[in-house]
Amino acid sequence: MDTEATLATHTPRTRSGAIPKTAAYYLAFVALGTNGAVLGPTLSGLAEHTQTQLSQISLLFTAGWLGYLLGSFLGGRLYDRKLGHPVMAASLIVMAAMLALAPLPTFFWLLFAVFLILGIAQGTLDVGGNTLLVWVHTDDVTPYMNGLHFFFGLGATLSPFIIAQAMLHSGDIIWAYWTLAVLMLPAAVWLLRLRSPAIQSESQDGLVRPIDGRLLALIVMFCIFLVGTEVSFGGWIFSYAVATDLGSETTAAYLTSVFWGTFTLGRLLAIPVAFRLRPSAIMLGGLVGCLISLSIIFLWPNSSAALWLGTIGMGLSMAPIFPTAISFVERRMSITGRVIGWFFVGASLGSMSMPWLIGQLFEPIGPQAALIIMLIDMLLALSIYVAIKLRFPDINLDSVEQRAS
Repeated sequence: MDTEATLATHTPRTRSGAIPKTAAYYLAFVALGTNGAVLGPTLSGLAEHTQTQLSQISLLFTAGWLGYLLGSFLGGRLYDRKLGHPVMAASLIVMAAMLALAPLPTFFWLLFAVFLILGIAQGTLDVGGNTLLVWVHTDDVTPYMNGLHFFFGLGATLSPFIIAQAMLHSGDIIWAYWTLAVLMLPAAVWLLRLRSPAIQSESQDGLVRPIDGRLLALIVMFCIFLVGTEVSFGGWIFSYAVATDLGSETTAAYLTSVFWGTFTLGRLLAIPVAFRLRPSAIMLGGLVGCLISLSIIFLWPNSSAALWLGTIGMGLSMAPIFPTAISFVERRMSITGRVIGWFFVGASLGSMSMPWLIGQLFEPIGPQAALIIMLIDMLLALSIYVAIKLRFPDINLDSVEQRAS
């Protein structure tokens, strides 16, 4: 094997059009992030428009997650059959249309249908951005994947401010939704102007990595426990702080903001780290960091300092795990739209089930039940990670070099 061929094998490749495509995906994920945070600040306004109680209007969360689950499952298969950029652009346009319609219905079940369709479009877009980014960057995708999820967090952070300003100037939620609807369109136009990556069924290094059903099942379970813990911590840390008398409602709100703020910061910090460390090392560090952070809160239940320290640790540690997991799996089998779709099916199941389970046990057992469930989830996630490492070793460059020879 000659020197040039060796260098080509071992040196990361810069593909034609990679930078504008990556930037377009990042912009699309800022838009996706603004959608993810829209319902909470506008829930009471939607209840007013439809003349329903908050107990009923909260079913819109279920509609969104159910749609997201369907979009993840069906969207993954769609990207394996159709060019990706038109599908992503269509998802953004559907999201814009549903956002424009959301503040208008006066019947609850019509609004439920709007959020169900919105969720389907969100799930389809989420799968697309992750899948196409892997197809553009292949084995070098880890830092770019953390960047993609950072921009999602940026959109989620900006969304409440956009909504607050729109409501301040108009006095109603209509202009808040219409403003967000307009923000969907630039990314859609940009994507339509770019050539889609080629649909792939094997990696671009020429090494076939067949889709293994056992590995896929482990990944789905990993995502259930991981994302279930992420959403549970972000959703229940407020109630935990208040119930344990470790903070007032105002303090608890700040604590929740600190978690999501450090979570977004962690995604940003993970970008340069991913250029230096393997995905497996980043994942292991994140999982161990989460377990340590939860243990600090659990072992010192009466300490406000432990609660704040554990919350900061959870945000920073949790941040890089999910996006890095995609790179981790890409080294073991081909990443197709269907594979990414299963990632988000697991994430959706975890997001729906784990916070609900905590809600069932929070009052009968006490607030410590939330920590116990999250600790068990993270131990199970770590066990699945170890099982994948032992049972499914990654494809190394030596194997590629031998085949190329």
